[in-house]
Amino acid sequence: MHTKMSVKSISIIGILVAMEIILARFSIHTWNLKIGFSFIPVVVAAIFYGPVTAGLVGAIGDIMGYILFPVGAYFPGFTLTAFVTGMIFGFFLRKSQSVLNVVLAVLCVQIFVSQFMNTYWISFLYGSPYWALFATRIYQTAAMIAVEIISTLLIVKKVVPVLTRE
Repeated sequence: MHTKMSVKSISIIGILVAMEIILARFSIHTWNLKIGFSFIPVVVAAIFYGPVTAGLVGAIGDIMGYILFPVGAYFPGFTLTAFVTGMIFGFFLRKSQSVLNVVLAVLCVQIFVSQFMNTYWISFLYGSPYWALFATRIYQTAAMIAVEIISTLLIVKKVVPVLTRE
C-alpha cells in the first residue's frame, strides 16, 4: 500500500531523527550502566506513525549520529537493533498506549533487543564471552526497563495529548 506523507509529517519525522541523534549523545554513564533517553523520539514516532517509521527514525538516527559524531567504527548490527526497537514500539503503541502495551513494548525491547541482540553485537565486536557479558548487562537492562516504562507512560499521559491538539 502506498501512502503519501504530508510535508508536516516529514518535517516532524526529521525533527524526531534530530532529537534521537542529540539524545543519544547525552546519557548517564557508570562503568556498567548507561541510562539514555534516545528511545523517546522513537516512541513518539511509533505512536504517531507506526512501526516502519519508528524503525526508520531509530535506524537513520543511528547512521546520522555515527556520521556526525563517530565513536569507534560503524557497526550495522546496532543500526539493525535501532530499527527493530522502533518496529517493536510501533507494533505495541501505534493503536493503543495502554499501560499493558507500554510494559510489553518495553519488556520486548529491553529483553530481546537490548539484552540478547546488543549483547551479541558487543560480544561479536570485542570477542568477549557472550554469557559473561550477558550477566554483566542484566543491571543495564533492569535499569532501562524502569526508565523506559516510566518515561513512556509520562509521554503518553502528558506529551501525546498536547501533540494531538490542532
